[in-house]
Amino acid sequence: MTKKGGDTLRKSKTKIQYFSRDRWIQLILLVIILLVTCRLVILQVVQASDLKAKGIERRTIDQSLRPDRGTIFDAQGNVLAQSIPVKEIYADPKTLSNLIEKGQFKRTKEEVAKELGSILEIDSQVVLDKLNKNLSWISLAHQVDIHKADNIMDLKIPGVGSSDEEKRVYPMGMFAASALGIVNRDGHGVEGVEYYYDKELYGKPGFQSEEQDVRARSILDALNQGDPSRPGNSLTLTIDSTIQYFIEQQLDEAQQATKANSVTILAMDPKTGRILGMGSRPSFDPTDYNQVSPEVRRNLAISMSYEPGSTFKIITGAAALEEGITHPDETFDDPGYLRIPPLYITNWDSDQKPHGQPTFTKGMQLSSNVVLAQVGMKLGKMTFNTYLKAFGFGSKTGIDISGEESGLLLPQEKIRDIDIATMSFGQANSVTPIQLLTAISAVANGGTLYRPYVVDKITSYNGQLVKQQEPTPIRQVISKSTAMQMTNILEQVVSDGTGRTAYIPGIRVAGKTGTAQKVDPSTGGYSQTDYIASFAAYAPAEDPKIAVLVIIDTPRTEEGHQGGTLAGPRAKAIIEGALQYYGLPVANDTESTVTILPSDSAVRPTPQPVVPERTPVAGEIVIPDLTGMTMRQVGETLAKSELHFDFTGSGLVVQQSPQPGKIVIKGTTIEVKFSPLP
Repeated sequence: MTKKGGDTLRKSKTKIQYFSRDRWIQLILLVIILLVTCRLVILQVVQASDLKAKGIERRTIDQSLRPDRGTIFDAQGNVLAQSIPVKEIYADPKTLSNLIEKGQFKRTKEEVAKELGSILEIDSQVVLDKLNKNLSWISLAHQVDIHKADNIMDLKIPGVGSSDEEKRVYPMGMFAASALGIVNRDGHGVEGVEYYYDKELYGKPGFQSEEQDVRARSILDALNQGDPSRPGNSLTLTIDSTIQYFIEQQLDEAQQATKANSVTILAMDPKTGRILGMGSRPSFDPTDYNQVSPEVRRNLAISMSYEPGSTFKIITGAAALEEGITHPDETFDDPGYLRIPPLYITNWDSDQKPHGQPTFTKGMQLSSNVVLAQVGMKLGKMTFNTYLKAFGFGSKTGIDISGEESGLLLPQEKIRDIDIATMSFGQANSVTPIQLLTAISAVANGGTLYRPYVVDKITSYNGQLVKQQEPTPIRQVISKSTAMQMTNILEQVVSDGTGRTAYIPGIRVAGKTGTAQKVDPSTGGYSQTDYIASFAAYAPAEDPKIAVLVIIDTPRTEEGHQGGTLAGPRAKAIIEGALQYYGLPVANDTESTVTILPSDSAVRPTPQPVVPERTPVAGEIVIPDLTGMTMRQVGETLAKSELHFDFTGSGLVVQQSPQPGKIVIKGTTIEVKFSPLP
């Protein structure tokens, strides 16, 4: 009994000790919270009484604090998109009306509207209509320049105030516009990379509750509350401004020369899937995107669905070589036509001459539809369809930009013999440019299909690495030996076939022309006047650094509509410039026209020390001396100085404008002339 009673007593003491230690602490904390809350309430009541005694009416303004949107950089660190602070101007029409009626404000609404309209550069009648509304709050203008907003605040108009906003600006204008996309007035991306990575870029909104008087002035001693916003992350793209510039240059020249409906160019690192550049014409300035239609803003490189024509013969040939149903030296009958009921297959040059009995390699060089149709028939629809899907056709590539389309493959059960034949040379099925170049890159890199991507890394607002993107292999589509065979054939297309316009002395370029008839929507058949001219190429063939696809939709030029004639030179210019930029002006043992060896320093011009014309101020930079630099060195040097360049020629820098030592605004474009050493 005693022992049992002792246990009971110990349990009771334990309960008492538990209550006295933890519960009392909780009670004390609760009392403290209540006292602090009461004090805040009392202070607010006292402040309200003081303000009322002073004749000051107050109101609480609750507003969301928009976070600073992250910046988008190119691969060199150049700013492609950033946000700048601007203001929203608002008014309290009721307060303004009351003060005017009571004679406490001496100007009329008409005068106020005229003043505001003049600063905001909008019709004063529009402002007056808003000021005449029976409302306590109305927005007068968004994204107003800070200086204009300050000028408005200096007018001290009762009820007129401002709140913080951001404006998305693109310092390089139309540069890579369709890839970057746009940001709406609410600060959210709605197209392109801006939309795809909106959650990363947007950041975390904050909150602020502020006491104001009726004149929209903050009450300094009021108890303002809030939660600060957190800036968004920044993106570094795989797009390289130097290569993108080559693309932009060729887009402009091709559009001007061909008067085409559109021109699209895409460049990729075939061994990783990294997008080096992309663009199209017509284009737009994403800072002022409302001036163009959504159709103009489409990223054609990922959304244009078209029948590719003869560039697709690369895929047909690779599949046939992999299956062993043909080999480079197999011969085919090619009288210029092939009867596959209910139609005849003809070559693009059937009206000129029959090809006789070309080999498969020669058929690729001549871009023979007849030869490739026979190859496709030997593959058969099941095997052919399997390879099409393995190469990624009929489904999205998964590139990290919004707006991608998936193209269209004929259902296998509906494929007829004539369909197999036309599929073999790029008709019947539709593809997107990104699909086609991704598939061709698999041939270029040894047989592996990679997921294309445009964002290299994501960093926080304070520079910490959040995510580093890595190349993503999807599948091995063909063997390395098959890829090598196909590359050798494509190299001969450029050196001895229809792709000669892309030939670069000293460089092994692999490529294929394409000239596809467009479907006439009025008849449902193929047009006899409208074509898509294209060219696909990669180089150096033995170790490719860049793959390029040029597409010219409906050219209108006296030069005709052939892909080799119109698109080949564009691809050549981009590849040549890119390899020069990479420091690879030649391949194998071919002598270079650019001397960059240290032993040649005595004859090679070199940059000289620069004496600035004056001391630069904020936002300005001294132009460096670029003399004797290679294209890559120029790109790296100017990127560090936050400058861009336009160029002519190749080799080493022999001339630049403005001259070294001049002071310019950051972001200025420097004109650079390259020339080989004599």
